[in-house]
Amino acid sequence: MSTGIEAAHGQAAYDVRLDWGPSGGAAVARGADVAVVVDVLSFTTSLGIAVARGTRVHPFRWKDDRAAAFAAERDAVLAVGRFEAAGLDDPPPSLSPAHLLASEPVERLVLPSPNGSTICAALDGVTVVGASLRNRGAVAAWLAPRLADGAVVAFVPAGERWPDGSLRPGLEDLWGAGAVLRALDLSARRMSPEAQHAATSYDVVAGHLPAALAECASGRELAAVGYGADVEAAAAVDADGAAGAGGVVPVLTDDGFVAG
Repeated sequence: MSTGIEAAHGQAAYDVRLDWGPSGGAAVARGADVAVVVDVLSFTTSLGIAVARGTRVHPFRWKDDRAAAFAAERDAVLAVGRFEAAGLDDPPPSLSPAHLLASEPVERLVLPSPNGSTICAALDGVTVVGASLRNRGAVAAWLAPRLADGAVVAFVPAGERWPDGSLRPGLEDLWGAGAVLRALDLSARRMSPEAQHAATSYDVVAGHLPAALAECASGRELAAVGYGADVEAAAAVDADGAAGAGGVVPVLTDDGFVAG
């Protein structure tokens, strides 16, 4: 790919950028200072809940056979999938936000997911932050002084996967990114059209966000298999801290996500 094309798809002309999934995220994070990964249903929602309760969270690629060894090396609990947890009498933590809210926190958690966690684990050379609707105000408050100091920020809505493994952009992640953007004063920064679109998309549903999240394809999918409570938990805007209210911002370090 030529340098000019890389710059175009990396949105290099803009201070605030946005693109989807692992490939899009890698493109817009190139040359950025911060990457804000958004996976509302459900990795970054679960991540925010866990970190707010004192858990150090390690992202990991989905269905990687090394996950158990990775967890053991860090004396961490390996989270299980929603369906796996449902079949156990005393399940360990899972990707389910509702389950994490109800379960006893653990000190360290390895939390694989096919989208958000995989993206976070792959991003390199940039500060990675996990954002959701629940912590959008706290993330915005954390970003604001950095943007004022000239930081370049790349938003990465994770999206979902079709059965063939291809990317399915998810409205919930566009709204999550837009929710953070709308909580920021970006009048002095250059926003890409992609980032502007996310903010405008959030405006459309801000007044009825829980209903919109329940009605979008990803929300209906979870409800259809018995996880409507996860959608309700994810729709609780600013439940994990509004701007200026001491909310927790998960920031990825060499030793997992911690409160920033």
